[in-house]
Amino acid sequence: MTIAPEGRWIVSGVVALAVACFWIWGWASWPLWLPSIVIIQFFREPARHINADNDAILSPADGHVVFVGKEKSPIDGSPAVKISVFMSVFNVHSNRSPVAGIILQSERFAGSFFNAALDKASHNNERHLIEINSPHGRVVCVQVAGLLARRVLCYLKTGDTVKAGQRYGFIRFGSRADLYLPPHCVPLVALGDSVKAGITCMATVA
Repeated sequence: MTIAPEGRWIVSGVVALAVACFWIWGWASWPLWLPSIVIIQFFREPARHINADNDAILSPADGHVVFVGKEKSPIDGSPAVKISVFMSVFNVHSNRSPVAGIILQSERFAGSFFNAALDKASHNNERHLIEINSPHGRVVCVQVAGLLARRVLCYLKTGDTVKAGQRYGFIRFGSRADLYLPPHCVPLVALGDSVKAGITCMATVA
């Protein structure tokens, strides 16, 4: 296991502070190690063996499923299948592309910071949207900031080519990832299911 690039300077800082306090106060400084452990586990980056099934639409995030159903595409309002994943502070927070394809759109939207487990977070919270032209059709993936997550990082630009399971972003401290799939896609997950980015098959093509 390694530390995600987005958290290396944060982890280095808190560990250095804890070590310095240990040198000064000895074992009396042990409470300072607790936040260090929490931050290290939050920014952990475990190795992933990406699901190689070309028909699979993969989870973009680690967490549990909080919505599965019909919804309108945030691009043009056309019918879509929506699957949402809530990421708690205990999940790995790297985001991965659900499909292979070309980025048709990559755009950030300003917004609020409601609890990401709530459905209204999909439309009202700060978020970053990417639209992928894939073999399955056009797939939209939205990184949604949460109550504590105030920074959404996306590294893909319009015109970029992406592989299924490729790491493309990160959200700090609890958040949500929404998938909008073509209406001919069939969900393979249900509410409450635990999923892993780049591994769990969320849906397939009918």
